[in-house]
Amino acid sequence: MIGKPDLDERKLAAEVADAWSVDVADLAFMPVGLDGHAWAYRVATSDGGRCFLKVRRGDFTPAAVALPGFLRAQGLRQVVAPLALPDGSAGHRFGDHRLLLYPFHDGGSLWGRGLTDRQWIEYGEFLGRLHRVTPSAQVAAVLPAETYRSSAGERLRALGGQAAGSEVLGAFWNRYGAPLHRLADTVDELACRVARTQHVICHADIHPGNLIADGDGPLHVVDWDAPILAPRERDLMFVYSADFGDHPINAHRGELFRAGYGPLEPDPVLLSYYRGERHLDDVAAFLAGILSPEASAESRANDLHWLTRIAEAVADPGYAP
Repeated sequence: MIGKPDLDERKLAAEVADAWSVDVADLAFMPVGLDGHAWAYRVATSDGGRCFLKVRRGDFTPAAVALPGFLRAQGLRQVVAPLALPDGSAGHRFGDHRLLLYPFHDGGSLWGRGLTDRQWIEYGEFLGRLHRVTPSAQVAAVLPAETYRSSAGERLRALGGQAAGSEVLGAFWNRYGAPLHRLADTVDELACRVARTQHVICHADIHPGNLIADGDGPLHVVDWDAPILAPRERDLMFVYSADFGDHPINAHRGELFRAGYGPLEPDPVLLSYYRGERHLDDVAAFLAGILSPEASAESRANDLHWLTRIAEAVADPGYAP
């Protein structure tokens, strides 16, 4: 999300200082992420420390709050977990918004520059360890489970009429509406074919944009907003698809990843289902963002860029999820 939220930043800084008992010296908006309901700030403290503040309109899911700390306690040091409040909880209410405060890590995401060889191995090691973790009863109780009943196709079909009649989206929909509807049908068909297999803890959005590292340094895994109990292909789709990051997997990187992950034969139908469903879900989300009367011009332009990028891939004659 590029545009700032409609918040009084002085009050926000004071709220963070009071809630987490830190002396906030500066609060700087960070124009990162594509979630239209969440925003990020860098918090500088008077002792020279830095934190990452996530602001969400509405609630964070219970799993987003509970799972990262649990995983760190299991030894998964790459997980970036929320900092606890003085009472031991993590999330804090701020009007209609909720706040989570995290440690700040230098280096930025790996979407643009890609992973080094060492980091590809660590990427595999991390996902292999994550997928072997047995959730506690408390964590399992708040983790949603895969049902293969995505709402993305329904949302796309519902928004198609609005898009066709929109001044901003009319030409886009005239060009890409048919292939996007075909994708919705394909995802429905794949959902009927997928094998019901073992569920593991999945991050569910573990593309290079959610991997942070300073140079060839250790990975830090962020954005645990929507974890799920699902087949491991739910995460592996981001590894084995060329859609996520500017330096996707190739034969060499695949060998490095498997060296870290271990024996690996992903189910191709599950990979196809998850790739197609993700494309469909992103398209529906971007359409809704562009059509929202509350969206800024900057936000609409950003959403339209990513929407067009996905639609071009889907409309390519050689496309197959």
